[in-house]
Formats: sequence, C-alpha cells, structure tokens
Amino acid sequence: MGEQMDVASLRRLIDETVVSRYEAFRHTEIPALCESLSMPAPPPRVDPRTNKEDSKHKRLAASLNACRDEDLPVIACAVLASQPVSAVQRNALQDVLWQGSNCVEIPGRARRELAASLPLDDYVRHPDRFLRVLDSLWVLDDDPLSGWGGPDKSLRAHVTRHVIRNDDWDTEYLFDRLGCFEAQHPRFARFLEALAAPSTIPDERAQRHFVELANVHLQRVGAQLQVVGEEEGYPLFELVKIGEGPSRRPRQVIFATLVKPDIRVSSVLDGDLEVIEQAERADEVLVYDRVIGNDGLRWRDLVNWWQEKRGITDSEHARSSLFERMRASLPKESPGQDNLYWLYYNIYQDEPPALHR
Repeated sequence: MGEQMDVASLRRLIDETVVSRYEAFRHTEIPALCESLSMPAPPPRVDPRTNKEDSKHKRLAASLNACRDEDLPVIACAVLASQPVSAVQRNALQDVLWQGSNCVEIPGRARRELAASLPLDDYVRHPDRFLRVLDSLWVLDDDPLSGWGGPDKSLRAHVTRHVIRNDDWDTEYLFDRLGCFEAQHPRFARFLEALAAPSTIPDERAQRHFVELANVHLQRVGAQLQVVGEEEGYPLFELVKIGEGPSRRPRQVIFATLVKPDIRVSSVLDGDLEVIEQAERADEVLVYDRVIGNDGLRWRDLVNWWQEKRGITDSEHARSSLFERMRASLPKESPGQDNLYWLYYNIYQDEPPALHR
C-alpha cells in the first residue's frame, strides 16, 4: 500500500527549486513561468495599494502560497519536466511524488541477495545506455570539486573506472554505492524495470537472463518481473505482485468507433484482439497502437498520436479535431452522453494534460 503523500515536503521542495531561484528570472518572465508550472498568477510587479514594486521572490512565493495542496503534485511534475534541477533535488521530488502510488515492496535482504547473483557483463557491453539508466535514478555527480582541475572523484567517474573499464566492482558493491539498499521502494522497483528494459539492454536473450535471475529472489517476497507488452519488438517487463491477476498493459486501444469494427482474436492465450483494417473504413475505427506506460493512457498521449497520425502541425487544432472526432462517435439518441462529454472536456481542457487518462 502506498504511503500518503507528504504535501508539506512537496511544497518545501518546490520552493527550493523554483521560488528560491528567483534571481534566474526577470520580472517579465514570472507570469509565464507560473503559468507553465500550473501555479496561480503572481501578484503584479507594482502593488496597487502601496504603489511600490514587489520583489521577484515575493511574487513567486505568493503564487506558491496560493496553490492548493491537491495541485502540488502537478506542479512538481511540471518542475521536473521543465526546470533545471540537480539530481539530488530531482530524487527528492520524485520520492515524495511516488509516495502516493502503490508499489511492490522489496525488502533489503532480497535486494542484497538479488544484487549478489547478478553479473554486469551484459550491461558493460552497452556502457552509454547503462550510465544513462543510472543517471536517471541515482546521484552520480556527487563530487562538488569536479571540474575545478583536480581528479574527478564523483560516483560517475568511479562507475566508469571500476565497472565499465576495469570490472573490479561486483554488482552488490555497485548497488551499495548507488544507494539501492536504502532507497524507497518505488525507486528500487523502477530501477529493476529499467534494468530489464530494451532501452537499457537491447538484447532479448540478455533481458530474459536478467529477469530469470532476478525473479528467483523476487518470487520469495511475492513479486515478479513479468512481460506486460513490447517496445520496438523487445519484451517490456514490469514489477508486479504475484497472485494479483494479469497486469499486462493493453497492446492497443480501440475507441471512438463510428461503425461496428471487424475484430478477430490474434492470440487466444493472451486474449489479444486485432482490428481487420479496410482502407475505405480506416477513419471509422480509431486504434491507438503505441506502448502504454506506467501512467496509463493520458490525453496528452492521445493528442500527440492523433496529431502525428493526421499530420496536423498546430497542436490546438489537433486537440479540437480529436475532440470533435470522438464526439462524433457518441450515439445521437443519447444527448446525456454528449452533454457529459462536452461538460467534462470544457471543465478540464485547460488543466495539465498529465491528469487526463
């Protein structure tokens, strides 16, 4: 069960990564900054009551103070996506954001035993990919004097030297230096999924070898890396609790049909369905055929897919045309459905797209 999100910590971290960096922005940039982060509009530069100019810090702080607690996760996600933050700040924000999500818990002993059984040979063959994964979840640049002329003593330099070049660190020691054994459960779960991902190790044999070794230890604590889909032709794995039923992500989503689609079962064992496409009816059945990530199918994903599929250059036109196309699929004899669809869209269309699933 996920812990309740610590909104006080989230507010403090947003303050540290945005408000406390007020010197990086001009007064004229602050309204656009707040809008891009889904924060309330800041007070005007000149206080009309006193006719005195407020500081940039005060304007940003006022905007943050006006944010509701329930809006903070969206703002934090926007900060991570658009603002320059250090790996330490990034991890702190992520750890708080991930508190509210259900995740598979892997205790420390299982983590250590898992690490002790894993060789790194397959990852060393793809050093850039391996370092990119480590960099996305852990703090590698931890030497404050790096770049000042002395020897680089950062964890990144040590990993490059002792794991990739010389092979004199084993996996357990690497995991220890990364902080894997003390990391919060969601971060460690994402790390295991990343180690099994084709973007890290584009070799199905090596993927399945890692998963087979890891699952020996994961199964003892009620968890398992399972295939949930595919990416670029490679299997895509997700850490799941054993015994909770199938959790494979859908490989395609069939929606907004104007006619009854011709469907056949392409895999009886997996329950996969396939639309039999006909050129003259291609627009009557929409099929979203991209990989669906951990966050589910978001409105933003759907708009991007529609925009690319139709070759639309203007994002606003893509959004409105997709709205109309989906609206056209509603039954004409049910004005209630049409009203509900119109109302929901017009209430939430200006909210951050990551909220719409």
